[in-house]
Amino acid sequence: MNGRSRPARSPRLRTGGDLLKYANRKMRQAGVSHGQGFLGPEEESLTLLGHALGLEWEALPACFRKAVAPAAASRFLELLRRRTEERVPTAYLVGEAWLGGLRFKVDERVIIPRSYFVELIPEVIPAWLPPAESIRRVADVCTGSGCLAVLLARRFPRADVDATDLSADALAVAAENVAAHGLKDRIRLHRTDVMRSLSGRRRYDLIISNPPYEPASVLRRLPAEFRKEPPGSLVSGKDGLDVIRRLLREAAASLLPHGALVIEVGGLRQAMERAWPDLRICWLPTADGSDCVGLIHAADLAALTKPGRPSATRGRPAPRGRARGRNRAR
Repeated sequence: MNGRSRPARSPRLRTGGDLLKYANRKMRQAGVSHGQGFLGPEEESLTLLGHALGLEWEALPACFRKAVAPAAASRFLELLRRRTEERVPTAYLVGEAWLGGLRFKVDERVIIPRSYFVELIPEVIPAWLPPAESIRRVADVCTGSGCLAVLLARRFPRADVDATDLSADALAVAAENVAAHGLKDRIRLHRTDVMRSLSGRRRYDLIISNPPYEPASVLRRLPAEFRKEPPGSLVSGKDGLDVIRRLLREAAASLLPHGALVIEVGGLRQAMERAWPDLRICWLPTADGSDCVGLIHAADLAALTKPGRPSATRGRPAPRGRARGRNRAR
């Protein structure tokens, strides 16, 4: 307990509903920051209560009006203390996160899964590619927990997936998630800087990446919860573009002619357009209007990386039909 007092359990904290109301109020009073897989205090409180009681979300309503055992209530209040006082993210406290309706193990070795790719992998990205059954090799660069590699393998059932990360600790977590989803025979994990060990040796139908993209100066201004995540999963040089620069070069040598590179860049859309004014990037639509995921066709990327070669002038192929729907994290 590190000498910190824990809120005393009183008659007002008798039921599950009492505990949830108390937790929501404490989180608001403490000014905790959300966004690491949760939209607000209600989702985080439910997750912490489910973990303390050993129940899935779907089973929690049954306890809202029932008394909670003292031991379970104490577990919940301790989790809440760590969340509000120590600013430990909820996903680390419960050891898991959800993305695309799937459960993934997470801890302090990896960034907490959250990505616009969960919206785009099911329909939007495949619309720019040949039919899914003909996609045979895809890559997830900077895989972290391996969650996007798993989503790719499930979406493209005949494809082998190469997933890369520089962190051995992150790859250890990814290996557990790959095994948990029964995909050890289709997802191969590689410890390498961006695509260094793969570039030019294999050719891919699709390469995706949710890389570190925060400028170094941003780290100290992030909320305390975000600073609990591995800095290497967030920061990428002075301007945030270091990893993206290497990825553009290495992906150009690794895509099949019909292939595409898709990158999530957060707030760097304008910075990318300034850095590469001749590079044609299709910014894919996202539900919240951020539109910060860029798709680059193989031919456009090749034109960019060949010195003295003018930008491609042919039109980018239209997607194979209208992309609809979304698949958000729970």
